[in-house]
Amino acid sequence: MKILEVLTYYRPWISGLTIYVERLSRALARQGHDVTVLTAQYEPDLPRYDLLDGVKVVRVPVAFRVSKGVIMPSFGPTAWKLAQKADIIHLHLPQFDAPGVAMRGRLLGKPVVITYHSDLQLPHGLFNRIVDKVVQFQNRWAGTLADAIVTYTRDFGSHSPYLSAYLGKKLHIIPPPVELADGSDEVTQAFQEKYGVNGRSPNGRPTIGIICRLAAEKGVEVLLKALPIVRRQIPDAMVLHAGPYKNILGEEAYAARLAPLFEQYKSHYHLLDSIEGAELTAFYKSLDCLVIPSLNNTETFGLVQIEAMINGVPSVASALPGVRQPVTMTGMGEVIPIGDHEALAEAIIKILRNKSAYRGDPAVIKQSFSPEETAVSYLTLFRNLQKGRHDPTAPEPPAYERLRKMRDEMKG
Repeated sequence: MKILEVLTYYRPWISGLTIYVERLSRALARQGHDVTVLTAQYEPDLPRYDLLDGVKVVRVPVAFRVSKGVIMPSFGPTAWKLAQKADIIHLHLPQFDAPGVAMRGRLLGKPVVITYHSDLQLPHGLFNRIVDKVVQFQNRWAGTLADAIVTYTRDFGSHSPYLSAYLGKKLHIIPPPVELADGSDEVTQAFQEKYGVNGRSPNGRPTIGIICRLAAEKGVEVLLKALPIVRRQIPDAMVLHAGPYKNILGEEAYAARLAPLFEQYKSHYHLLDSIEGAELTAFYKSLDCLVIPSLNNTETFGLVQIEAMINGVPSVASALPGVRQPVTMTGMGEVIPIGDHEALAEAIIKILRNKSAYRGDPAVIKQSFSPEETAVSYLTLFRNLQKGRHDPTAPEPPAYERLRKMRDEMKG
């Protein structure tokens, strides 16, 4: 099957969306399918054409930017050429160009599938409000043209203003793909020595993890406000923050606002920048708990929670639709009110003092979010659409039932 994946930013850009598409595309390619990613050449030194792990990447030059969006005059002709060769067109929203690609699919008689990753929330200001309205209109138009729409959880689907319009009509639930590189003991030991972490040994420093780019919606300040409260109860607690934190597009003012706190807490709050591969696995192996203090629906699940849980690490998550689901389904952690730093501190302390109460089965979690399993779910949907079959009233995915059974056995 020839599958065209379309999204604005792809690797080497790092975000939950790009990682999702990369993992799915690789899994589809491993299963013998021809996968092409159509995306923006957001940096001029990126190659126009690439082959990454069996996945073809076509990058379209960017003429100029509008907020975090990009304008690409040659995108339409490129999309038309690639759509003609595809069997399935798979769009990833939010995306300004989505309705044009969906229309091409309609004209060519090719099934069009949308995966909706998050709501778009831009910074305050008249211009950004106009941009937001335009993108919302584009997303709705694309949704009208699409044959099916996918999201991660029914929880988010029923609360999203965009997705709730498609419940019982076009909406399908497919678990996101999660995979991690193997982390050797040597890599883990080197990582822990580098950052002064003793792992999870009885005499080690209790270590709180957060993994995200430095962006306002991620709620990093909630953790910064919670940290002094935690340290009053657990004085040697420390934070490892993995993810880009320098020169993040559109987040300059936010970074400047938090800079004094990072300086104040630098002895026990460590900014690691982006880490991947075996070092990322070592990061998770070094944690006692992970936190997801996100503030709005630009975060809809938090794939990093599953990565942590595969390594036996519980999570503290904001009570955002979708984001609360990994903890709710597995029992591995606590859910807190959005933006409540005191509740975050209390949940962290509770977990650090009673880690054994939050131990699930990493093997079950890993199986449930395997990229191969996600790819099979998509392929089933793709093939059904090719045959004219479409059932948006299907029950929850088997993976989620599996997790709830694990949770009940763990708590029982």
